[in-house]
Amino acid sequence: MPTRFERLRPFVALTSRVILGAIMLAHGWSKVIPRGSLYNFAHMVAHLGLPYWLGYVAAFTEFFGGIALILGLLTPIAALGVAIEMAVAIVKVNLRRGLTGTQGYELPLSLFALALLILADGPGYLAVDRVLFRGK
Repeated sequence: MPTRFERLRPFVALTSRVILGAIMLAHGWSKVIPRGSLYNFAHMVAHLGLPYWLGYVAAFTEFFGGIALILGLLTPIAALGVAIEMAVAIVKVNLRRGLTGTQGYELPLSLFALALLILADGPGYLAVDRVLFRGK
C-alpha cells in the first residue's frame, strides 16, 4: 500500500526534471547562443586534453538536453547525457579544486546525482514521454 510520501514520487520526479532541465538549458544557452562562444568553448575543451568536438557535444547536450528534460521528451537519453557530461566535468575540471569553493565539484556532483535520480525514477507527471510511450 503506497504511503503518503510514495504518492508524491511522480511530482518529485517532475520537479527534479524541470529544475535540472532549467539549469542545463541556462548553461547550454551561454555556450550555444552568443556569437563565437560555441567555438571558444570547444577549444577550451581541447585544452583539457579532450577532442575539441566534445565541446560541441557538451554544449548541445546542455542546451538541447535541458529543453528535453523540461518537456520530459526522451528523458532517459537526456538524463544519461547530463550524467555523463557532469561526470566528465567533475573528473577533468572540478575535482582538483575540491568539493567546495571556487568552481569546486559540488554543483556538478549535485547535477550528476539529480540526473541519476531522473534516469532511475522516470520523468514524472506532465512529460511528453508519458504520452508518446504510454503503452511501453
